[in-house]
Amino acid sequence: MLVKKYSGELVPFDESALRKSLTRSGATDQEVDQVYKDIKDCLYDGISTRELYDAAFKALKAKKSSYAARYSLKKALRELGPEGFYFEKWVARMFQEDGYQAVTGQTVQGHAVSHEIDVVALHGETLLAIECKFRNDADAKISVTTPMYFKSRVEDVSGIPYTFFDQKKEFTDGWLVTNAYLTTDSISFGEYYKMNLLSWDYPRGSSIKARVDNNGEYPVTCLTTLTQQDKSMLLKNQCILVKDLIRDAAVLDRIQIPQPKKQQILQEAQELLASPLEHE
Repeated sequence: MLVKKYSGELVPFDESALRKSLTRSGATDQEVDQVYKDIKDCLYDGISTRELYDAAFKALKAKKSSYAARYSLKKALRELGPEGFYFEKWVARMFQEDGYQAVTGQTVQGHAVSHEIDVVALHGETLLAIECKFRNDADAKISVTTPMYFKSRVEDVSGIPYTFFDQKKEFTDGWLVTNAYLTTDSISFGEYYKMNLLSWDYPRGSSIKARVDNNGEYPVTCLTTLTQQDKSMLLKNQCILVKDLIRDAAVLDRIQIPQPKKQQILQEAQELLASPLEHE
């Protein structure tokens, strides 16, 4: 049986890959077996990855909302668009959760030209220039020209003291972060020049999906009990992570969420954070 990818390419259906993705939702082996059985009844030759995702999402949500929330992570990151403004905010929050001070959208003058740095993060003596590459396409890949370009930008701002967080420091390193995939040439280039690259599935064991599952840094757009309007309002109120929602549940009152629905949202959020997954 063939499956049609977002690009239109037809690829063989991979049962083991589907089962693995279902397992990563946090569902038990028994629940995965049941969900797979439900999905199998919907399969047909030429089914699109979108239809396959929708069937899996619906079956997981019927088991537990937090399973569907975790399963939807990749789509949830794309919902931080359409231009990626909130993706930059989410990346900043990830670094803040790791103990950094972080700020977005900073313009600095380099040796040759000025640069807008998507995220600037400071921790101790480490000052990072972080480039965020957001993509709406589920199968998008970042070509080697992007890390090449970013390397030159980091070089242009290196060796110059800048004032951030009331401290004067020079950039010590850079990070290139994307919700998409990296081409093999991008990875080879980054590894050769010892660049910090972070994508949906790279590096193995500490990729975006691994970091989010390990540390519970889920964007609020994961939550299945929220409407698109709810998500938009939360983001506008700087509620970027599910953790932010738990820490300041009053934000739901500020965006006028009714009490019964508020309880459903918080229950899903708590379930999602209470059962972290660990990637090898």
